[in-house]
Amino acid sequence: MAGRPHVGILALQGDVREHARALSGLGAEVEFVRRPIELAAVDGLVIPGGESSVIDKLARSFGMQEPVRAAIAAGMPVYGTCAGLILLADRITDGIDGQETFGGLDVTVRRNAFGSQVDSFETDLAVPALGEPPVHAVFIRAPLVESVGAGVETLAALGDGRVVAVQQGALLGTSFHPEVTGELRFHERFLDIVRAA
Repeated sequence: MAGRPHVGILALQGDVREHARALSGLGAEVEFVRRPIELAAVDGLVIPGGESSVIDKLARSFGMQEPVRAAIAAGMPVYGTCAGLILLADRITDGIDGQETFGGLDVTVRRNAFGSQVDSFETDLAVPALGEPPVHAVFIRAPLVESVGAGVETLAALGDGRVVAVQQGALLGTSFHPEVTGELRFHERFLDIVRAA
């Protein structure tokens, strides 16, 4: 890809500006995506943290659900953090009635797996694919990957083995929020995927 990677952030709800700051700082051209025509103009998409059920409802009411699903099926690189990981999952547990996902990532994700806002926590994670030092990860009402399909690579797990970061082809998902800690290596990895696509 010539020039700067052109990346969209699904800007319906959630921590959109934090991702924009991280990606712009890494040299990407960033666009806020709310309509299908804006999605069609970008080479990759970030689905931010926020409230997964609200983003799901807004995606449907803005006519974005099917275009995002089609883009994923066509191989568009997508990075989902927290709620974004839930929305990329093929299967969710503890979703609200009628909650849907974009899908594409062959995982089962449990929504709010660690409890409410007061149960948020921070920890350092070994992520061999990103090298040293460990990733300082912030979990805020975070989901958990309960099972992964055969084609899914586990990038990081908690000390007890529970999976919190995965990749399947051009799809990347983390339970935590690297965009709020200034940890840019997952965004760098995502931009490498975009360039390779």
